[in-house]
Amino acid sequence: MSQNVPASAENVAVEAGRRRTFAVISHPDAGKSTMTEALALHARVIGQAGAVHGKGDRKGVVSDWMAMEQERGISVTSAALQFSYHDTVINLLDTPGHADFSEDTYRVLTAVDSAVMLLDAAKGLEPQTLKLFEVCRQRNIPVMTFINKWDRPGLDALALMDEIEQRIGLKPTPLTWPVGIAGHFRGVIDRRTGQFVRMERSPGGADLAIEEEMSAEEAAERFGADWTTANEELELLEMTGADFDEKEFLAAKSTPVLFGAAVANLGVRQLLNILVELAPPATARPTTAGDEHPVDGAFSGFVFKIQANMNRTHRDQLAFVRINSGKFERGMIVTHAGTGKPFATKYAQQIFGQGRETIDEAYPGDVIGLVNATTLGIGDTLYVGAPVQYPPLPSFPPEHFAAVTATDTSTYKRFRRGIEQLDGEGVVQVLRSEQRGDGVPVFAAVGPMQFEVATHRLEAEFGVKVNLNHLPYEVAARTDEAGREILRTESNVEVMTRVRDGALLAVFPHRWRMRTIAGRHPDLRLDD
Repeated sequence: MSQNVPASAENVAVEAGRRRTFAVISHPDAGKSTMTEALALHARVIGQAGAVHGKGDRKGVVSDWMAMEQERGISVTSAALQFSYHDTVINLLDTPGHADFSEDTYRVLTAVDSAVMLLDAAKGLEPQTLKLFEVCRQRNIPVMTFINKWDRPGLDALALMDEIEQRIGLKPTPLTWPVGIAGHFRGVIDRRTGQFVRMERSPGGADLAIEEEMSAEEAAERFGADWTTANEELELLEMTGADFDEKEFLAAKSTPVLFGAAVANLGVRQLLNILVELAPPATARPTTAGDEHPVDGAFSGFVFKIQANMNRTHRDQLAFVRINSGKFERGMIVTHAGTGKPFATKYAQQIFGQGRETIDEAYPGDVIGLVNATTLGIGDTLYVGAPVQYPPLPSFPPEHFAAVTATDTSTYKRFRRGIEQLDGEGVVQVLRSEQRGDGVPVFAAVGPMQFEVATHRLEAEFGVKVNLNHLPYEVAARTDEAGREILRTESNVEVMTRVRDGALLAVFPHRWRMRTIAGRHPDLRLDD
């Protein structure tokens, strides 16, 4: 182990410059997990890609490792995939598409340097995509846009450009442009070079697409009206100034746009090349002290996700750490910013979906997994040398509540262990209720599917079946001890303690009730 010989700042900066760390964001069913797999296929790290619902001996996507995800063809957890493409290290963070898991997605977006916004060609901008884009806007994350499913009937390409600009205020600057309307995809024109690439799905669609470079004359002769229309549209784009500007992209004011179909691997190679060329590498990150910690400084990073039982054999717990600065070396002793205590990193791993392998070193932009890091929590900072603290990750306000009981009292120990695990991972927020006692915790969730995932995992991983008693609350606000005493005098309201951090949450059946009570008690503290 060479941890006594620090990595040079120059070497760390070079390695950080090779990293591209990004997330794919989209509305459910826009093809996000399929795109994740298609990118891995093009980097030659998997042999075949299949749709999420694999056929025959084709497996589900590599990033959807939980049984529930593979059965339903949806992503309900976040996954990390790391692979090399040419001389670049790709860190791809796959996020849950379902709105009920937006809190998990938000955490992932704190760990990336850019994002790919995936739009369904037939549906355009959908509600969950808009919500996730707003998170990117708040964090000033540069966004690339991929118009997916162009092999199926869909909207007009120019109309999609108008929608992006009008609804989210980003100037679309297409880098590729489709020849053929949605559903009759012939290939794409690279706007920067003028080159046309004919694209055709491979037999079965599980392998790389068939691509052929063609001259303008050949394309015009073969595709006639489609070629003419595409070039007329390109002239319109030039007239409106829809040309790529790197500064505007990195400032999150414009979005490069590409077209394709992830399930058929059409246009995916172009996206991967553009990501390598244009997506920003790891850069200095702001700290709670108000400064920015440089990438070539001493090691630092933060925990953005906790996940247990990814490996059924070992049933361990993994803390996902985004490295912000310095060189990480397995075995190095780091400091836990929250407690000031040392933390040993003997068991560090590189993640590829459910698979993982021991990793000896990593650099800014990389995501590593620390095994059995039971003392770490979501948002915790780790560092070496001078103290560093990164901003904490906020909790989303829950809108659904349910009291949880084990159906068999003999499983109570496993029940408590499972509840603690789910709380530590942030699958749900766990609350303690005075009127129900410690033996009946309350699950609080942003969306009801979180309850389904929690109960599924309690049974599958801990052998505990539970009953949920849904509570009549929809609104939560933070309060204090004085507020708890005031609210004891009111009906249809309850104050519970969030186990994770001891925060007092006042829960109400609806906002009208909360406003009514607040109006009667002007000194009552009710915070978002």
